[in-house]
Amino acid sequence: MLFVVAWPVLSEADDTALRRLRARYHPGEADLIGPHFTLVFGAPPESEAALRRSLDQLRQRPFWFMLDRVVRFDRNPPSRAAYLYGVPGDGAAELTALYDALNSQPGNEPFEPHVTLGLFERAAEAEQLARLVERQHLPMHGRVEELGLLRRDGDRLETLATIRLRA
Repeated sequence: MLFVVAWPVLSEADDTALRRLRARYHPGEADLIGPHFTLVFGAPPESEAALRRSLDQLRQRPFWFMLDRVVRFDRNPPSRAAYLYGVPGDGAAELTALYDALNSQPGNEPFEPHVTLGLFERAAEAEQLARLVERQHLPMHGRVEELGLLRRDGDRLETLATIRLRA
């Protein structure tokens, strides 16, 4: 499967905080990839050439973002599991524009730019951490300067291309 991600440039303290949260609450993914915004989710391998063309044609300046709230996304019952996301206010429009440019067909869910902080067995656990993160870590400011085209094969992640944003 192919993915396109936006790599955030963060202060050392914010990057460390996000990496620690992900390592503790989303260890399977944290061992594979650091904090990121996913712009293309699980595209089939045969779409690689089209994704490369789309990335080459992008005209987007680097931009600032601010993670200023935490959102809990509850999985469908019977699961009681929940994801916890850091969501940007500033920079969300630019991330959405990149998503729209890279996805020729809309996904099943509306796109909301986010950085996954963790996956929890119970929504109540996610809610407790959300309050803590909001008090201790937000807001987080960063910049998006480059995108990566990635291929995931099981527990391996390979970077196929890195694209610097430009006007």
